[in-house]
Amino acid sequence: MSSPVWFVNIIKKTFPQRFIMAWMTRLPFIGRGIEYLLFEGDDIIYLPKDQTVMVNEGVEAEDIVLPSQLVEGFIEKANYLWIMDTCICRDASNCVDYPIDLGCLFMGEAAMDINPKLGRQVSREEALEHVRRCREAGLFQLIGRNKLDTMWLNVRPGTRLLTVCNCCPCCCLWKILPVLSPKVSDKVHRMPGVKITVTEKCVACGTCEKDVCIARAIHVEGGRAVIGDACRGCGHCVEICPEGAIELSIDDLSFMDSLIPRISSLVDVT
Repeated sequence: MSSPVWFVNIIKKTFPQRFIMAWMTRLPFIGRGIEYLLFEGDDIIYLPKDQTVMVNEGVEAEDIVLPSQLVEGFIEKANYLWIMDTCICRDASNCVDYPIDLGCLFMGEAAMDINPKLGRQVSREEALEHVRRCREAGLFQLIGRNKLDTMWLNVRPGTRLLTVCNCCPCCCLWKILPVLSPKVSDKVHRMPGVKITVTEKCVACGTCEKDVCIARAIHVEGGRAVIGDACRGCGHCVEICPEGAIELSIDDLSFMDSLIPRISSLVDVT
C-alpha cells in the first residue's frame, strides 16, 4: 500500500529537521540502523549541467556526450515512467527561486505503486519534456538507486525504482551531505571523469562560499578558491562565479560505458 497524502504532509513538516537525522548517522549502533533502513544499497550520481561542461579542444562535436544523455538514455528504454506533481524538498522549504511543480522522475515497475494523488504515469515524450524543462529552469539532476524514496513512498522493490531528482541548490535534501557519516555520504558520487578546476582568474571574492556548494567543498584559502575532495561535481560554483574562474570538464568521454551498466546492475527499468 503506497503512502497516503497525510503521511507525505508529515514528512514535509519534518523536512527542516533532516540535519538532525543526518547527524544521527554518526552515532554508534543508531547510525548503522539508519543506514540499513534508509540508505542500504544506494548509489546516487550527481550530473553536471550540460552548459557547465567545457569541451576540450580537438574533440569533434559528434563525439561529445553530455550528462543529460544518460538520463534520456534510461528514459528511452524504461517501460514505466512516473512524474511527481511537486518536488517535496522545494515544497517543504517554500522555495521561491525554483519551480515547485517540477518534481522527481521515477522509472521502473515499482513506480506504478506510487499514490496517484502524488503524480502520474507519463509517456517517454512527456518524460523527456519534463527533464528538459527541469534543466531549463536551472535545476541539476541526480540519478541512481535511492532507498529513501522507496521508504517515504512505500513502494517496492528498490531494484525496480530508479530515481532522477531535479534539484535546486537551496532546498536539496542532499545538503545534509556534510553532516552524514562518511559511510552514508560516500553513497552519493561525482560523475566519473568530471574535473573542476579553479583558474588564475579567481580573485578570492568568496561568492562560491556563500551557501553555493551543497557539499561545502569549496573555500577561499590563501587568496584563491580551493575545491576539496567532497566536491560532487554539480557545477553550481561554475555558474555562480562572477569572474568565470571555475571550469568543469569531462576528461573521460566514455563515461556512459561505465555508468549505464553500473546503474542497470542496481535497478531494472524495463
